[in-house]
Amino acid sequence: MQIRQIAAQQNIPDRYLEQLLATLRRGGIVKSQRGSKGGYLLTRDPWKINLFEILACLEGLDKVNKNEGETQFKTADGSVIGEIWQEACQAANSVLATYTLADLCEKRDARRHLNIMYYI
Repeated sequence: MQIRQIAAQQNIPDRYLEQLLATLRRGGIVKSQRGSKGGYLLTRDPWKINLFEILACLEGLDKVNKNEGETQFKTADGSVIGEIWQEACQAANSVLATYTLADLCEKRDARRHLNIMYYI
């Protein structure tokens, strides 16, 4: 799809969307195609791309996760809070890793189907 189409459908400013797509392209999640029929395409099937990959690409989680083990807390309080925070992050990341783009589309379509109102 072209940026203008995505921006209009999702109500996202063009410039912001350009930045997101450029980051996703560098991360290997989307690729760009030039020309009159150009736009952005997924590099893999939607059921092969999980939400953790996307979030890691956009937010730079790979860098954060590598540094987690290196963090030295100066107090016992900080150490306890740090351990709990790491556990919470790992739990959130495992949930994100279980859902794919295809799962999101299925959930969205199911929700849209439930929201259909019939008037007589």
